[in-house]
Amino acid sequence: MRKVWPNALGVVVIFFFAFPAYWMLRTAFLPTVDIQSDPPVFVPTDGTFDHFVTAVSRPGFWNYVRNSLFVTLVAVALSTMVALLAAVAVARFRFRGRKAYLVLILAVQLAPFEALFIPYFLVFRQFDLLDKLPALILVYFVSILPFTIWTLRGFVAAVPAELEEAALVDGCTRWQAFLRVVLPLLGPGLVATSIFGFITAWNEYLYAFVFMRNEDHYTLPVWLATFRTAFGDDWGGAMAGSVLFTLPVLIFFLIVQRRMVGGLTAGAVKG
Repeated sequence: MRKVWPNALGVVVIFFFAFPAYWMLRTAFLPTVDIQSDPPVFVPTDGTFDHFVTAVSRPGFWNYVRNSLFVTLVAVALSTMVALLAAVAVARFRFRGRKAYLVLILAVQLAPFEALFIPYFLVFRQFDLLDKLPALILVYFVSILPFTIWTLRGFVAAVPAELEEAALVDGCTRWQAFLRVVLPLLGPGLVATSIFGFITAWNEYLYAFVFMRNEDHYTLPVWLATFRTAFGDDWGGAMAGSVLFTLPVLIFFLIVQRRMVGGLTAGAVKG
């Protein structure tokens, strides 16, 4: 009986978070006449792919997909590389201003994303970066970087320095010890931060909508907003587009999640 209530609470929590995803899938496959039926159809008996065909057929869809993938992947890759070097420096070395640097990272991370909108706009206008994809890459890179540094710092500090010293004794250089011993052990941290960065950049709407004036430079979040017009809301198309919008994040997680466990032991020195 002690396990009944925790398990029941777990089921309620799972249902609470899973139901919106189920409703999105249900609406995406439901015929238009049944989407807003009263009473609502919780378990559809027939489905259709018409909403997916409509979503994919909208003008500029594949161009928006390409823009989103390009901006997101480049921002995540750059932030991960820079944050890894910064995390190693903060975790392994002692230097003047180290604590102040960590406090500054937290302060930047606590700043609201929207609070930087006007400064970004003024800087990008001065350097003629408005309506250019590198502007979005820079915004997402700066937004992801503080969290990535702070998270990877914990993972680097958790790796015993004795492993690097053992590699140095065996003849490795400092750089070889890092690549062959430390880096494989940082797999879980790299995966966790890359997933967070990917989701943050992939879902961002405000900057992509305001900074990109040309529709050819829009990303998928802006494309999703086109299903709501002055003539009404295309709920079937919007939910089908949301399903397509979610798939890249799911695929990215499935690709990298296998390394979360492998990175815990890879590269370790036998005792």
